[in-house]
Amino acid sequence: MSFLESWQKRQMGPTNVPPLLAKDKNVIIIGGGDTGCDCIATSLRQGAKSITTFEILPEPPEKRSRDNPWPQYPRVFKVDYGHEEVKLKFGNDPRQFNTLSKEFLSDGNGNVAGIRTALVKWTKDDTGRWKMDEVPDSEKVYKCDLVLLAMGFLGPERDIASELDLNLDPRSNYQTPTGKYATSVPKVFAAGDCRRGQSLVVWAISEGRQAAREVDAFLMGETTLPGPGGVITTLTQKG
Repeated sequence: MSFLESWQKRQMGPTNVPPLLAKDKNVIIIGGGDTGCDCIATSLRQGAKSITTFEILPEPPEKRSRDNPWPQYPRVFKVDYGHEEVKLKFGNDPRQFNTLSKEFLSDGNGNVAGIRTALVKWTKDDTGRWKMDEVPDSEKVYKCDLVLLAMGFLGPERDIASELDLNLDPRSNYQTPTGKYATSVPKVFAAGDCRRGQSLVVWAISEGRQAAREVDAFLMGETTLPGPGGVITTLTQKG
C-alpha cells in the first residue's frame, strides 16, 4: 500500500512522501489479486527492468470446471490490464502460478537481492479439503531489487478478538448473525472486512452505515437512520 499510495500522491503534486520507485529494478510482486495487478501496472509505468508476480494458487482453467457451476463466481483464467500491458512490453505474462516464497536473499548490505521459491501442488484430503504440498527438488532463486507484498486478506488482526474474547467465523472474521452487526460480546459491533471478509470499499461504507443504524437502535431503543439502499424504516431494538 505504501508503494501505491506514494505514487498516487506524487501524481497530485509536490509531496514530502519519500519515493518508493520501481525504475530500473527487477520487481517481484507476491500476490495475484487486484492490488497485485495495480502494483504490476504501477511498476511498469515507473520503468521497471522486469516484473514477475508469484501466485500461490494453480493457474485457473479457461472455462468453468464441474465444481464451479453457474451461478457461482467463475474461477477462470483472466487477463487484467496490468498483465496485458506487461505482456505487450516484455512479451510474456508476469504471473508464476503454484509458487511459494520461502526466503528473501540479501546482497550483504541490507538490501533484497532475490527470493528463494518452490513449486507447490494442491490436492484434496479425505475430508474434501484442499491441502498444499511442496514439490520436491523444485526450488528456484529469482533475482529481484524490489519486493511488493500484495497477499490475500486472512482475517483481522487477532489482538482485539483475543482481548475481548470475540467469536470468530470459519474464515477468522468477527462472527455476527446473518444481516446483523452485533458480535458475540454485548455492546461490541463489527462492520466491513473484519466481519464479511475481504471486499470492496463500497461494502465497507455500506456496512459502516448499517452498523451505526444498529448501534443507534441499541442505544435509543429504535432508529430511523436509513436502512439498506437508503430506505428509511424504523428499526426497533428487541429484548
